[in-house]
Amino acid sequence: MPVRTSYGLLRFGHEARCCDDDAGECPGALTDVSVRSPGASAPGLLLCGHSPDVREETAMHDHRKLGRELGLFDTDPLIGAGLPYWLPDGATVRHTLEEYIRAAERRAGYRHVYSPVLGKRELYEISGHWAHYNDDMFPPMDLGGEQVVLRPSLCPHHAVIYRSRSHSYRELPLRMAELGGMYRSELSGVLGGLTRVRAIQLNDAHIFCTLDQVAEEARAALEMIRRAYEALGITPARYRLSLPGPGGKYVAAPEKWRRSTALLTDVLDRSGLPYEAAEGEAAFYGPKIDVQVTDNAGRESTLSTVQVDFHQPEQFDLHYVGADGAKHRPVMVHRSIIGSVERAVAHLVEQHGGAFPAWLAPTQLAILPISDAELPNAAALARRCAALGLRAEIAGPDRGTLGARVREARLVPYQAVIGAREAAGGHVALRLRDGRRLDAQPADAVLTRIAALVEAHSTGLWDDAAA
Repeated sequence: MPVRTSYGLLRFGHEARCCDDDAGECPGALTDVSVRSPGASAPGLLLCGHSPDVREETAMHDHRKLGRELGLFDTDPLIGAGLPYWLPDGATVRHTLEEYIRAAERRAGYRHVYSPVLGKRELYEISGHWAHYNDDMFPPMDLGGEQVVLRPSLCPHHAVIYRSRSHSYRELPLRMAELGGMYRSELSGVLGGLTRVRAIQLNDAHIFCTLDQVAEEARAALEMIRRAYEALGITPARYRLSLPGPGGKYVAAPEKWRRSTALLTDVLDRSGLPYEAAEGEAAFYGPKIDVQVTDNAGRESTLSTVQVDFHQPEQFDLHYVGADGAKHRPVMVHRSIIGSVERAVAHLVEQHGGAFPAWLAPTQLAILPISDAELPNAAALARRCAALGLRAEIAGPDRGTLGARVREARLVPYQAVIGAREAAGGHVALRLRDGRRLDAQPADAVLTRIAALVEAHSTGLWDDAAA
């Protein structure tokens, strides 16, 4: 079994520690839909000469196991169950993903805010979380005669931020986004790796808009999700219209439910996306469009969501001044492009087997000098990579033969081999992760092309015409 040394550089012959201490049980939010044959594996990921069955390959792509072997994240009982920490390469993936989302949101007209992870109990009583979501919240803490709570969601804070200023209809839609922390009191039996955790970093946004703007904002959110999935190499399993079910966990407002459900149904119908309606899956305050994904064991989970909420604007007495000079109630559209960062990374690890798209990979270019004589050239190439914003790592002769280093770096998108001839001409011989080998080319031209593909968030490694 391989043991991780640095991203994409795996050594063999030693036993790696297996799944995290709290991950013996199946994550509770995942539904065992079917066991299917996983998609294409990462190049070179199979470690033996025969083809494994579905169970073996599923185990190989388990993000809990692979995430540790790749040095992305880990857990420690002293920190606590459901509280993973991110190692440097995992932090690189997370930071890159977060910056991609922030940039996409800025282009779409969102303004970013920060809000505290604590709030008074009264805040959640007003929002309805305390009445409808109390079982998933941590107990209140008594501070100076007040009770404060670790927040289970960001929407109450954003409602208060909106309320803190007066707004004209000319400002709407007002798009507010945050990558913020929240906390869920998950039972130990449902915790697992990054898919079910107690401390969550959520890609969240709330759009305050007029009723006639809701459909377009929901449609635009679905388009943002589509583009993000394309860049990340994610294929949705299905779209789900999540509706309320029997029981008392939903806000009792039949007319609001009817209106919000009609709006989302119309958005889905007009989009042409196939979808299924599912009762009992709505948020307590409103229906949702959920984008479902499956892992390599066929278990399903929600990654992205678009929701319509008439409840919280009323609870927090939100309003804007209309063209008639009177106060009007806005509608609140909740929207998450990648959901929780933890679950998104878990899915990406399993989807790609650790062979991330080049723009997301912790190490984008492995520099392989054939001998010590080429080390100065390798160092110069690494400096040029840094200047272009590319993440490069030198794997010198001290780490084994060239063949061994190529195998160790098999998950890295690009490998630049520098021998005496390449060093003399300022060239590199480029190997791609998919097995292609390109003729020696000027180093600057190679780096410029790689940087362009990374900047475009391409899932391809090279233009066919350029290969």
